[in-house]
Amino acid sequence: MKILIIEDDPSLQEIIKKSLEKERYVVETADNYQAALLKLDDYDYDCILLDIMLPGGSGLQILESLKKERRKENVIIISAKDSWEDKVAGLDLGADDYLAKPFHLAELNARIKSVIRRNNHGGEQLITLDNIEVNPSTFEVKVDQQPVDLSRKEYDILLYFINRPNRLINKQTLAESVWGDHIDQVDNFDFIYAQIKNLRKKLKEAGAGPEIKAVYGIGYKLITNN
Repeated sequence: MKILIIEDDPSLQEIIKKSLEKERYVVETADNYQAALLKLDDYDYDCILLDIMLPGGSGLQILESLKKERRKENVIIISAKDSWEDKVAGLDLGADDYLAKPFHLAELNARIKSVIRRNNHGGEQLITLDNIEVNPSTFEVKVDQQPVDLSRKEYDILLYFINRPNRLINKQTLAESVWGDHIDQVDNFDFIYAQIKNLRKKLKEAGAGPEIKAVYGIGYKLITNN
């Protein structure tokens, strides 16, 4: 899961970033309005933490732009402006949640998980696809109720695919989502092939129904039996 923090306070930004990285999220940051727009023009995210007051513009303008473009990112507004007008404006523009500063990091993490679970998985705690079961809270994977031991990146790749079954995923998009935005500067994506090769082997040995198929020259697709 990849998160973008749009926050101009460097100390708060760093505290949130480190906290979320401990939760195994891929985290990117922007500290002003223009930097945020550049990030959002170039990359996709699973969740955006959005401050309202930003140098160069308003977080509400960013939110309005996201919704006009029909972007699918989950958005949680984090702002010291706790007036009901700002809260209503943000929610009316399509924000998924609103958290007033100061807040506890544990609450922020819980809000992120709740929003992603509600919008991506119909509120379910577990993600299931055929006979594969993934628990994002514990990072556990099971096939036919039997645990499958995956490395962190193997797990991250599987989670990305299981949220997008039967969709063709470009190699660069996958790399950016699992390793971070700056991965687009690498010369090739051979490291992805090695990780997916190991993941496919483990899933096959476990008897998983869905299978990751390579699409020559483009990327990969998680094919289901249904």
